[in-house]
Amino acid sequence: MLNETLAFIGGGNMARSLIGGLLAKGLPASQIVVADPIESQRVQLAEHYGVQVTADNNQAARAAQIIVLAVKPQELATVARGLAATVSTATPQPLVISIAAGIRATDLQTWLGGVAVVRTMPNRPALNGCGITGMYASAAVPAAQRELATRILSAVGKAIWVDQETHIDAVTAVSGSGPAYFFLLMELLEAAGVELGLTAEVSRALAVETAYGAAYMARELDDSPAVLRQQVTSKGGTTEAALQVFATRDLASIVSSAVKAAAARSAELATQLAGG
Repeated sequence: MLNETLAFIGGGNMARSLIGGLLAKGLPASQIVVADPIESQRVQLAEHYGVQVTADNNQAARAAQIIVLAVKPQELATVARGLAATVSTATPQPLVISIAAGIRATDLQTWLGGVAVVRTMPNRPALNGCGITGMYASAAVPAAQRELATRILSAVGKAIWVDQETHIDAVTAVSGSGPAYFFLLMELLEAAGVELGLTAEVSRALAVETAYGAAYMARELDDSPAVLRQQVTSKGGTTEAALQVFATRDLASIVSSAVKAAAARSAELATQLAGG
């Protein structure tokens, strides 16, 4: 798996999902240290995962070759500046991975005293080991560290790289916020089934399992979603009738506008948080 020691700065849900995924892939708990200011959090982490815990961020960072920043975006500037003296003078410098939404790698690098950063955008399904993470690193991050970052984030799902940091806003809009779009569609399908006389329990099961099956097919088969859609749409059939309504109401434009709004908001938040 990994020979390096990992320090998690912050022990919340996403950190726990990564810790659980790494342990499941064979990383010894003795190679993980978690810094968290809340004592009850530290106790739970130690008891549930068997990892080392501390309230001191710098103590955790000094012990690690890989540092995962997993604190709230609003707190990251303060946390990073508090770590700067430790990480910027380390030899060699550690790999720093940020899973905080909306914080640019360039800003984080400045707060850390010049240490290069891998910026990532995981999504909520990572909590269940089936997420996808968008990743960005500047040219200052060597290939070996990029590979390490990929292996770590792959512990909770698929990890993919983008070439430009601005593309992280698109990742945020498509996959970071994306689960909510699918939850909404399931919610609306459930409600429509109830309107047609089904019980809420039956309608929910139909909506959720259909979404699961469709996603599974799209993930496992070589055909594109467009081809799969065509395969289940018979000429003059029920599916075509429904899709014609979507087309008449211009669903494509609605989805495009919604995702663009999410991407724009991601960029706005990054600018707001840059002041630290």
